[in-house]
Amino acid sequence: MPSGKQHNGTLYVVATPLGNLDDITLRAIKTLQHSEAVVCEDTRRASILLRHLGITGKQLVSYHDFNEQAAIGRISRMLAEGLDLSLITDAGTPAISDPGFLMVRTLREKGFTVIPVPGPSALTAALSVCPLPVSSFYFAGFLPHKKGRKSRLEYLSSLGTTFVLYESPYRIKKLLGELSAQMPEADVFIAREMTKIHEEYLAGPAEMLSEQLSEEKVRGEFVVVVHPASEGKQKTNTPYNKYEDHADNN
Repeated sequence: MPSGKQHNGTLYVVATPLGNLDDITLRAIKTLQHSEAVVCEDTRRASILLRHLGITGKQLVSYHDFNEQAAIGRISRMLAEGLDLSLITDAGTPAISDPGFLMVRTLREKGFTVIPVPGPSALTAALSVCPLPVSSFYFAGFLPHKKGRKSRLEYLSSLGTTFVLYESPYRIKKLLGELSAQMPEADVFIAREMTKIHEEYLAGPAEMLSEQLSEEKVRGEFVVVVHPASEGKQKTNTPYNKYEDHADNN
């Protein structure tokens, strides 16, 4: 244990709802209540969640891509003082294409205990309703914003297995265009705004999905699942599956 102390605090990595706040787990609520402070990506969004759960007076520690080193030093000192902390992100499970990886690695190297509190994850939520083969898959997270996108997609296509991407509403049309150009025969599944009012799921060739995504629909975060065409597969313009869910569940 660092500094010879025997009673360091624990960092709990807590998964929080993607959108529908009722998706919080009982263990996550108890952990947030027990923690002396909550480490969060956005203090405003964290405050909304905590108020919804009836948790008040909790110290919030900001942690994001621009203050990682300073925040990790502060969090290390708090743990060394015996304080238990919870790490949350804006939505879903921390450290999966969200801030948290560097903190977890650094704290473990220092000898602190880091424990997961499982719950919502955009990745697994999308895969659970995906009509493509997902018994094995490659998670690629976000593509580079500018340079390197084409070579990255070429590499992913060469793997010969289903791969999963995250994409923002600002680049989803660009991504579908790239997939259509580089992998026209690939099967694509899109999950958008999961657990929120405008929840939507679409499946089919990338070119068709791009046409179906009207400008007013290009909002929210996207999970994109791509299954490269099997050898000898014939290109089709008919989607094998398309469905939408517009439940008002916020």
